Amino acid sequence: MQREVWEWIKSIVLAVVISLVVTSFITPLEVYSISMNPTLVEHDYLLLQNTHKIEKGDIVSFETDIPMAPDELGQLNWIQRLKGVSTKNLIKRVIAVEGDQILIQNGEVYVNGEELQEDYINEDYTTGDTYIEEVPQGKIFVMGDNRSHSLDSRNLGLVDMEKVQGKVLVRVLPVSKIGKVE
Repeated sequence: MQREVWEWIKSIVLAVVISLVVTSFITPLEVYSISMNPTLVEHDYLLLQNTHKIEKGDIVSFETDIPMAPDELGQLNWIQRLKGVSTKNLIKRVIAVEGDQILIQNGEVYVNGEELQEDYINEDYTTGDTYIEEVPQGKIFVMGDNRSHSLDSRNLGLVDMEKVQGKVLVRVLPVSKIGKVE
């Protein structure tokens, strides 16, 4: 009996250690909004690589100070509730990184003077005139692919790299869409 209990304890400890190691490199994430349509849709399940090595075009998740509405709090899983999550995390595409110049004018997006060719966005026009001469060190400029329904750097300002949780590696659900997200 004692040996059996000891085997159970070893198995549980091993499972916890493996879980901690895995979650230090990747984080599971569910999409809760339409701001990244058509690339990501509600209830897509993603795996994030926990990194601050971010490049233009990466899709990232980051923390905000935006409080969750009561109905959003009700959608949290038990782990998120246990952690006391009360502010929103957003998922957006990185448009500009430190040192880049960004201009949004007449519905077009320019980075370092060149118009972006964005075949991934949901519409042909990007609202909101914006000009940033140079993205400062430790900051990024992000936007959703569904530009008319996205709360992003056009409204919130630049994102601090310390708030970035990681970049999207793969979609794991729905099964019909498993694979790399671009």
